[in-house]
Amino acid sequence: MAGATLLGLATLVGVGIAGWIVYEAEIPRIKPPDRALLSPALIRRGEQLATVGDCIVCHTADNEPALAGSRALATPFGTLYSNNITPDPDSGIGSWSADAFRRAMKQGVARDGSHLYPALPYEHFSRVTDDDLDAVYAFLMSRDPVKKTAPPNELMPGLGFRPLLAGWKLLFLRTAATASDPSESPEWNRGRYLVDGLAHCGGCHTPRNILGGEEWGKRFAGGVAEGWNAPPLDANNVSSERWSVETLYGYLKTGTARGHSSAAGPMGPVTEGLSRLNDDDVRSIATYIDSTMHAGAVTRPAGRRVAGGGADVAVQSHPATVTLFEGACGGCHEPAAPMASRGRPLLSDTSDMNAPDPRNAIQAVLQGIKDPTSDAPFMPPFTDNLTDEQVADLLAYARSRFTSQSPWPRLGNAVRDIRKENAR
Repeated sequence: MAGATLLGLATLVGVGIAGWIVYEAEIPRIKPPDRALLSPALIRRGEQLATVGDCIVCHTADNEPALAGSRALATPFGTLYSNNITPDPDSGIGSWSADAFRRAMKQGVARDGSHLYPALPYEHFSRVTDDDLDAVYAFLMSRDPVKKTAPPNELMPGLGFRPLLAGWKLLFLRTAATASDPSESPEWNRGRYLVDGLAHCGGCHTPRNILGGEEWGKRFAGGVAEGWNAPPLDANNVSSERWSVETLYGYLKTGTARGHSSAAGPMGPVTEGLSRLNDDDVRSIATYIDSTMHAGAVTRPAGRRVAGGGADVAVQSHPATVTLFEGACGGCHEPAAPMASRGRPLLSDTSDMNAPDPRNAIQAVLQGIKDPTSDAPFMPPFTDNLTDEQVADLLAYARSRFTSQSPWPRLGNAVRDIRKENAR
């Protein structure tokens, strides 16, 4: 009897603790702020900060109004649909106070007290100052309201139970602000604040564990985002020796860097947003990332960077693919092609062709690459034009011809698997 009583008490205590952890109070609704009373200077600052945070990228569905949500976000746990963050009072955040907005951004809790999924990267936004969040809030409240409700999320069974997210936060949410380092320059400190906070670069460029949290001790070691590899932003980046503040700045501002690479996959919209960010903040971001790439630099053998240097060997190794390459790729990727004279990266320079994993090179062929900052012609998708075998043959030939890296193993299987992923 005594044992049963103790068990009952322990159960009640456990339920009470769980309830205390899970419960978040509702914050009362407000009337949408009068846009005429919002400071124009605050709105302009908030627009720049929202650009750093890529708000419009995640909260805008294809061919839909900006910031109205409903964009599908694929995760290992199912598909999430982003929320409407226009000032519509019913389907958006028009009824949210600044306090409710700050709580959502820093603690992952909606105005009604429900827990938000970490697709909203509040583990990074928790480092942002209240003043900056208030500026973002002012910007969002100055937009036109759009009445649009996101579709229901499509998650694995059981993961739609939002109280579980309180446990996730206990494990992975840290709320410490980013402290200034007096030994570094103001530009470096500004860059770290933006990279670790609103820009949430580690959200993609850090590997995640089985629960979806960023792996401790592996910051900027590389991750996966929307089916593309997000390369390391530390010294393990295969091109770290050749990146500098200037080349990083140019890449972030334009989406391409001669002698390096072009932004593809989810990085394309990021650079499109950064093209509208003020130059000082982009340079600060480049300054900080440059320092992480060159901290404890790794020495590695240099790959061949002279385009065409391996042509004879490649032709001998892949004779049947030469004609295919000339027809599908040569017009842009031969060393004397117009693309090269216009400043586009050569295949010998791109990180994707020199990487140990072929994922991004495969995705570039299947999905194509759109110039993120202009309507200029760029690489079209070949997913409907080339078979898995042809894609694998082309990439094997290009890697053999334009780099000194060893062949990718099981390349055909990788192409087949990634094409299946894209079709889901």
